[in-house]
Amino acid sequence: MTALDSTELNAPVHHDPASPEAAAQGEDRGVDFKIIAVLFGCTVLICAVAARFLFPSDDYSDLLAMVAALLLGGPIVYGAAKGLITGRCSHDHGDCEHEHAEHSDSHMEELVALAIIASFASAEYLECAAVAFFMLIASLIEHRTAVGALKSIESLIRLTPTSAVKLAADGSETEVKAATLVPGDVVLVLPGDNIPGDGVIRSGVSTVNEANITGESLPVEKADGAEVYGGTINETGRLEIEITRAGEDSTLGKVQSLILQAAQTRPAAVRELGKYAAFYTPVVVMIAAMIYFFTGELKNSISLLLVACPCAMILAAPTAVVAALSAAARLGVYVKSVAELEVVRRVTAFVFDKTGTITTGNLEVSRLKPVDGVEGADLLRMAAAVEQNSRHPVARAVGAIARKAQVTPPAADDFSEVAGRGVSGTVEGRRVLVGRQNWLEEQNIDLASADLADSEGMSLLFVAVDGQFHGWLGLADKPRKEAAAAIHALGELGVKRRVMITGDRQSPANRVAAEVGITDFTAEALPGDKLTLVEDLKAAGHTVAVIGDGVNDGPALAAGHVSIAMGAAGSDVAVDAARIALMNNNLDRLPFLINLSRQTVSVIRQNLIGTLVYILFMLALLSAGMLTPMWAAIGHGISSIIVIFNSARLVRVGEELEVHAHGEDPEEARRPVVTTPVAAA
Repeated sequence: MTALDSTELNAPVHHDPASPEAAAQGEDRGVDFKIIAVLFGCTVLICAVAARFLFPSDDYSDLLAMVAALLLGGPIVYGAAKGLITGRCSHDHGDCEHEHAEHSDSHMEELVALAIIASFASAEYLECAAVAFFMLIASLIEHRTAVGALKSIESLIRLTPTSAVKLAADGSETEVKAATLVPGDVVLVLPGDNIPGDGVIRSGVSTVNEANITGESLPVEKADGAEVYGGTINETGRLEIEITRAGEDSTLGKVQSLILQAAQTRPAAVRELGKYAAFYTPVVVMIAAMIYFFTGELKNSISLLLVACPCAMILAAPTAVVAALSAAARLGVYVKSVAELEVVRRVTAFVFDKTGTITTGNLEVSRLKPVDGVEGADLLRMAAAVEQNSRHPVARAVGAIARKAQVTPPAADDFSEVAGRGVSGTVEGRRVLVGRQNWLEEQNIDLASADLADSEGMSLLFVAVDGQFHGWLGLADKPRKEAAAAIHALGELGVKRRVMITGDRQSPANRVAAEVGITDFTAEALPGDKLTLVEDLKAAGHTVAVIGDGVNDGPALAAGHVSIAMGAAGSDVAVDAARIALMNNNLDRLPFLINLSRQTVSVIRQNLIGTLVYILFMLALLSAGMLTPMWAAIGHGISSIIVIFNSARLVRVGEELEVHAHGEDPEEARRPVVTTPVAAA
């Protein structure tokens, strides 16, 4: 008889990590007390029924039935009255922080309380107690079942440990509250412990289970310099970690905020029903009064009140939403609003970055082509000197090949970076430009001597020193293993346009597009071209989803009907820029999202239509004189439980995408890619 409320999700989770557990324990104590009250009231009710048969001429049965009615019906009436007075939820869970309008705008639960009061006032104590008993049993089953759908979300919110071992400069260890950690603190994390905040490993080697954040089941190897996330589990080794983000600012904190935000939003169908909810209860009460006035049968009015309390309808959307959010969170997908999840099912066009989205982003320099008179080592040395100041994947690739070749780049002064085009700086008194071909040409660099015969399929980085072209570096990048299958699956789901946009050259863009099944692509594009492409697709009537890393995709992400940040773990920019965050880099989450969206909307519709059919059927029985208050109460509980179990099916969506750490071929396992988000080339 209650809507799915979010008491567990509303407990403070950031400032005091122990709060969710304490809140949940208080919740469980409240439910346990209710179970005891129901059992005691049920015992008295059974005694009342027995007394009616054993002592038919005495008043023992009525007296016991009155006590049972007070025990069982009292909490329902009290809760309804409290909700009516305070304007807050009168659900079984106690104090709910939501405004009452968030769940049942019209105080629909008060209809049940009115039915119980009417039964008691008419001296039908046995019937009153029986109705209250069935309503409470239904309420308890709803609570236990609905909370079951919240378990995976709840477990994520409770991941942060309450304490941490902080290391001082002299190596001494002090146990502190995890909530007091600040960036710069160094903590010791032993095998089996949860990592208390985002940070960088300063000492130690271990495997870390990041499934709680990224949705990947296989543990990830971590060593000095690797990034780790709060709430993940250190499995094997001793780690000393320097905290970079803690509490609300950590990746887990961001994820918790997303979950709370999404769980408190309402689907479109519920928002539409809410427009009429304020009139519902007064109309039902008026009809019940008219039935009693014209028929004189109070039982019919009581049955109407029980049938008309549409708790199943209140549960229809929230239970489906929580189950869907749980399924998404299990795979490392976090949605900011239910409205975004609803829109995904209608997407007909996807706009992808190439580097770091369709491809791995792990660029490697595979060829050096200096001009005559320039040594390859000098070409690499000048390029690495400027690129060492950038965090672009191209810059990391240049730095990696320089280290491999044992080339030490000198420092660069007056460094400047033009997003998506190139970098410049002064190296040993010489002006160095490194970037795209057309950017260097705009700087009046003569590239006529560039020999591009061996550049097919590679991304090229051109280098000029003091206005003279010195050569180019060829970089290669591979599509992700699951990219072709995922993009093909999107096509089967009705995504007609699968568009890739990149600042790269035509040749490598064409190669990647052909490998993964892209329908259209734009090469040598500037960052602003992404926004133009999105607007053109929208003008053509498409519902557009944009997927990127959030670093240089801000305008395009904001323009899309759906914006998805990929590889968002550890990235504040990505989580803030997009409406849906993928904590991992698996493109197979995209068709999963569309399937989840469609199934969620379908389940909500099934619940709403099924509830409407139930109400009409029960009203027909009432009109035929075949419905008693007791059977109305039983039907009420059954309809609510059916809705909950129907919604719970959504929890299993996407199970086939989970990678199990045991019992599979290691060569076939999709190892998680854990990197910091990178800018698209």
